[in-house]
Amino acid sequence: MTTFIKIVNRYKFFIFSLLLLIFISLFNKKIGYSSIISASDSFIQMISVLPPIMILLGLIDVWIPRRKLIKYMGNNSGLIGILLSMLIASIAAGPMYAAFPFTTVLLKKGAKFSNVIIFMNTWCVIKISTLLFEFSSLGYKFTIARLIIDIPGVILMGYIVNYFMDKKSLTEVYEKASK
Repeated sequence: MTTFIKIVNRYKFFIFSLLLLIFISLFNKKIGYSSIISASDSFIQMISVLPPIMILLGLIDVWIPRRKLIKYMGNNSGLIGILLSMLIASIAAGPMYAAFPFTTVLLKKGAKFSNVIIFMNTWCVIKISTLLFEFSSLGYKFTIARLIIDIPGVILMGYIVNYFMDKKSLTEVYEKASK
């Protein structure tokens, strides 16, 4: 019985969404059908992206010793930690949800929390592949202006989020990542 409750508790958002979809479908089959098609397309995209990312994460977990990652991205990493976080995220490929497993590995290996936030923000707004498209579509002036705003913003956001996280919450984040 407790295993069942744990499963229901873990997937409560999914179960709620599924029940809501069934309820909506009873009143409007077109919306229900569109939702199912959209969800299956997203699931197929996710399944095509996640396996290579998981393989890469396994390799990173094995190849990069914890002490090295702490040295270059840990609490005393300074500018090197910031630059490395931004470099790794800017050359990464894939949608934002693919960044979350990477952040877990970074936290597990002892990366500074602000560097993890910088990594996530960079993944969202400063990818090289996106910059190339933006450069060709919107021009170099727009791209450079956006980078002049985004790069300091990404770094500032990392430190602001880190500042507002209390020690207990940070400890919980690192403990969950280590499980």
